[in-house]
Amino acid sequence: MKHNSSRRGFILGAVAGSTSCGWSGAVAQPTGNIRSFDHVALPMQNSEAMMAFYRGLGCEVSENPNICSVYIGDQMINFHRPALWQSQTFTLRAPAAKPPCGDLCFVWDGTPQSLKMRLGQVGAKTIEGPVGRQGGRKKTGSSVYVRDPDGNLLEFIIYS
Repeated sequence: MKHNSSRRGFILGAVAGSTSCGWSGAVAQPTGNIRSFDHVALPMQNSEAMMAFYRGLGCEVSENPNICSVYIGDQMINFHRPALWQSQTFTLRAPAAKPPCGDLCFVWDGTPQSLKMRLGQVGAKTIEGPVGRQGGRKKTGSSVYVRDPDGNLLEFIIYS
């Protein structure tokens, strides 16, 4: 049996073999897209005041020695306790991030009056608002801005 060692023979054999395996020669394009945020992580300074604040807003909170998780719908904020974010061995974080470094927007599912009452219950002082703002839903909503106990900026937007 004669072996065809030419480049042309090799290429013809490779193409013939690949088509028999179902490979069309076209490069497969990746499928899928980013669907949503799962969680964000922020360093936290005052653990007790922060967790009382977010519980007061009606959020579910889960705590462990290093991280406090605050659940908002299907998303979560992981607040890293000082011992974690100040540790030189903890590198899965933005290296310059120190409290307050968060700027978060929450969708409020209620009336402006109920938001004002809830923010008053947790001692949050309105910095600005209500003001019209373009939100992530590509619609304009009415926003109110406050700060949490660590000083992170929180926006509460109400879509009509």
